[in-house]
Amino acid sequence: MSGPRSKAIALWGLVAFSLILLSFPTVIIIGASFTAGEIIQFPPEGFSLRWYEKLWQLDSFQDALLRTFYVSFICTLISLPVGTLAALATVRYRIRFRRTLQVYLLLPFTIPLVVSGLGMLIVFGEVRILGQLWPVGLALCIINLPFMIWAVSASVNGLDSELENAAANCGAAPVQIFFTVTLPAVMPGVITGALLMFILAFNEFLVSLFLVDSRIVTLPVQIYNSIRSVITPDLAAVSVVYILIAVIAVWVLDRLVGLEIFLRSK
Repeated sequence: MSGPRSKAIALWGLVAFSLILLSFPTVIIIGASFTAGEIIQFPPEGFSLRWYEKLWQLDSFQDALLRTFYVSFICTLISLPVGTLAALATVRYRIRFRRTLQVYLLLPFTIPLVVSGLGMLIVFGEVRILGQLWPVGLALCIINLPFMIWAVSASVNGLDSELENAAANCGAAPVQIFFTVTLPAVMPGVITGALLMFILAFNEFLVSLFLVDSRIVTLPVQIYNSIRSVITPDLAAVSVVYILIAVIAVWVLDRLVGLEIFLRSK
């Protein structure tokens, strides 16, 4: 096993094993969603699209899906200015207590989700905004904001300050420099962070469970409620919807930013 050929075989064997291990759950879910039977099983019992047809005929699923898109949109919309400006402030400018501020901005990432959900439940209840959807998007933005800050910070670290100095020497105002030089330069990080925030909000379950009720159930909570009663193949079809959304997000990221830039930023 010391020769180059043996090392290559061992390396590619580990790679193949990792790929199979990672893709196995996805393959099972996709296969189970096309079953013609009444229960989830793999290999599927025949081939049928009945569960996808049933899925799109369920008003509860359509409503929950639209609510989840709405919550994810609110989360992304709030995180764009907040995360971008926070990343610029903590990386480019010398501000007092910068290290403390950086730790504070990353604090939601270190707190367990159950604690964050309970805390937001209490706070939102005190200010009487529970029972609405937009506070759920705000909460998801708070707990996932570190991902936005990290993504933008990676682009800010690669920004040449001489570009901004050159614009200033040409007479550009600070606001003009920001919109014409700084923001376009860090746009790959902004796009990456925005897509991450959208996907994370779309998938978030635990915090949403604390903040929604039966009238404004999001899709992850809807799936949880369905699993508590009976597990049917339409839940596998819902899982395939999540997979498709993730694939579309990766495709959009590759088209707008490039996966190689995204991977380098991590």
